[in-house]
Amino acid sequence: MTFAESFVVDVDGLDALVQVLIQRGYETKGPTVHDGAVVPGPITGVREFPRGVRDEQAPGRYRLGKGDERLFAWAVGPGSWKADFFPANQVEWRAHTSEGALSFAEVGTASTPLAIIGARPCELAAIEVFDRVLGEGAHPDPRYVTRRDTCFMVVVECAVPAGTCFCSSMGTGPDVKSGFDIALSELSDADGHRFLARAGSSHGADVLAAIPHALASELDLRARLESLEHAEASMGRHLETEGLAELLARNIEHPRWSDVAERCLSCANCTMVCPTCFCSDVLDISELSGALERRRVWSSCFDLDHSYLHGGAVRSSTSSRYRQWMTHKLSTWWDQFDTSGCVGCGRCVTWCPVSIDITEEVEAIVRTDGAARVTVPTSRSDS
Repeated sequence: MTFAESFVVDVDGLDALVQVLIQRGYETKGPTVHDGAVVPGPITGVREFPRGVRDEQAPGRYRLGKGDERLFAWAVGPGSWKADFFPANQVEWRAHTSEGALSFAEVGTASTPLAIIGARPCELAAIEVFDRVLGEGAHPDPRYVTRRDTCFMVVVECAVPAGTCFCSSMGTGPDVKSGFDIALSELSDADGHRFLARAGSSHGADVLAAIPHALASELDLRARLESLEHAEASMGRHLETEGLAELLARNIEHPRWSDVAERCLSCANCTMVCPTCFCSDVLDISELSGALERRRVWSSCFDLDHSYLHGGAVRSSTSSRYRQWMTHKLSTWWDQFDTSGCVGCGRCVTWCPVSIDITEEVEAIVRTDGAARVTVPTSRSDS
C-alpha cells in the first residue's frame, strides 16, 4: 500500500476502522448529534454518526433536518476540535499549604491517545494553526504537544457545505491534501454508498490495511472530483484574500467599525465557536483548607477586561473590540504566525445572534477602499 493509492471502503469497513482504533488503545471521537446540533463526542461505531442528518445554516441560524443515507451530509457545527487539544477549563498546577510549608502536586496529562474520525478539512487547517500558536516557538505548551503528537486523524472531505462556508476562499477545503492519517471522501450514487480512502501517514496505511478495502476505480476517482467541484461551487460565501491584510491595516479608522458596533452585542459567541481563537485567562483559586489551584480558561477579546492595563481597559468600546477581533484574524495574524487566523468555516456567521457576517463587513470596507474585492451571494434572503 502506497500513499498515492486510493481505496474503497464501505460503511461496514468504516465501522471496522473505528474498532481497530479502539483495539489499538485510542480514545475514539467523532461527530455526534447532541442538543440539536452536530458536535464532537465519544463514538464506538458507525451507529453513533449523524446518519441521515443534514443541516441548514445562515447568518444567525442553525437547524438540523432529515437527509439521505449519508453519514457526513452536513457542515461543521458549533463545537470544534480545539477543545480536545486546548480545553476550555484546564488545571495548570495544584499546591497545598500546611503549617507554613508549600507543596506542589503534579498535574497529569491525558494518557490515552486520541483518534478523531470525521474532522473536516477546515478543522484540520484550524488545528494546524494551533500547532503554530501552542506547539511551536520558544515555549511550546507541553500538554498540547503531547496530545497532538499522539493523535490519529481521519479527515472527511466536505461534499455539502453550509450557506455560511467559505473554506475554498481560504484554501482550507473542501478537499484535503496533507496533515491527515486517513482521508475519506463519502460517495453515494448509482454505484452505492461508499468511501474513497487515502492514507497520509505510515500509521494511516497500517490501519487502512487492517480493514476491508478494495482498490478504487477510475469511476470512484472521478466521482470524488465531481463531488469536490460541486461543493466548491456551492459555497455560501466568498472572500477575496489577496491584499486583504493590507486593506484592513490601512482602514483602522473606517466608519464601518462604528456601524457594526451598533449591532454587535459583545457576547463573544464568534470567539467561542471559532476553531482558531486561543485567548485565555488565568484564575487562581484558594481554599480555606489550604488547597491552591491555578486554572487556564477560555477568554475572549470581546471581554472588557481582556485589554485591561493599570487604570482601565485599552479597548473600552465595542467597535474597538470587534476591530481587534477581525483585523487580528485576517491581518495581523500573518505578522505573528505567517498564516491567516480564519479557515472559512463560517461558524462566526452562523452563531452570531444578530447575524453579523465577517464577509459582509470586509465587503463594506472594500467598497470605499477599492484595493480589493469581496463578494457575497446576490440573494440575501438569509440575512
